[in-house]
Amino acid sequence: MFKTIVVSATDTPVGRETVLSALTLANTMGADLHIVATIQNEQGPNRTEQGGYVHDDHPAAPLLVSLRELAQEQGIEPNMHASTESPAHAVVTIAENVDADLIVVGNKGKTSGRRMLGSVASHVTHSAHCSVIVIDTRGAV
Repeated sequence: MFKTIVVSATDTPVGRETVLSALTLANTMGADLHIVATIQNEQGPNRTEQGGYVHDDHPAAPLLVSLRELAQEQGIEPNMHASTESPAHAVVTIAENVDADLIVVGNKGKTSGRRMLGSVASHVTHSAHCSVIVIDTRGAV
C-alpha cells in the first residue's frame, strides 16, 4: 500500500516511539523509510556559508546514527535526513522531495482534558501532500 514513508524523529521517548511505529510499518509494507531529524537555531564553527552544517557535524548526527542502528537491527536500511528547518516544515518538504505516500508523526497527548495534536502533527496534517498517520505516543512520555 505505502512505498515511501517519512518519519519525524526527535531524541525523546515520544520521538523514539514514533520511529519504532514507522519502522514496523515500513517492515510490514516493504516500504522505503526516510528518517528526518531537526535541530534549530544552532550556531558554531561547523556551519556552512548558507547556514547549513557540514553533514557529519550536524547536531542531529548522533541521533541519526542511533536511529539508523535501530532500523538496521530490524532489517531496514533507512535514508537519513538532518535539517535545520522547523520539524513540521522539514518533514513535509522531504516527503515532497522523495515523493512519499505516507508521513508518520507522533501526537502530543492531552491538554485540558481534551485530546489535541501537537504543533508538528497539526501542521503536517494540514500541509502534507500525502497520507499522514498520527501515532498515539502518550504512553511513551
